[in-house]
Amino acid sequence: MSTGPIATSTHPAAVSPGNRGEARPLAFIYDRNATRSHAILDMRLEGCRTYARRHGWQVADQWIDRGDDALSPGRPRFTALLEIMRTQARIRPVLCLVHTWDRLAHDGDLRIALQQRVAQAGGYVATTFDESDERAHAVLVGRADA
Repeated sequence: MSTGPIATSTHPAAVSPGNRGEARPLAFIYDRNATRSHAILDMRLEGCRTYARRHGWQVADQWIDRGDDALSPGRPRFTALLEIMRTQARIRPVLCLVHTWDRLAHDGDLRIALQQRVAQAGGYVATTFDESDERAHAVLVGRADA
């Protein structure tokens, strides 16, 4: 579900450090679902959309890895989310919005690896419980000045 078109301009002149920070953040909603049941998934997704609305964020869309993909480190839908996020990060602030940290992964090492992928794409991860790894961005991308 999308709340409007995503700007696709990638012209460097259209982006400056001054106007990127003033732009409305773009939220990429992500979840995973290994079961056939969709009721709880639908509630989590609605919670993410509500949270984004309350914060004034535009929602790019939602990406859901299902079945075995939801349990594997590869995560094809997550990878697709990151490809689009990378193009948008040049234009405005971007974030991957999940209901809870476990929606990325229950395993701590895999969750950190996925957070690093988001940071490398130019974004950060936020949860609907007011948690975020935004301040850890430099550490997640492996910068020496962290």
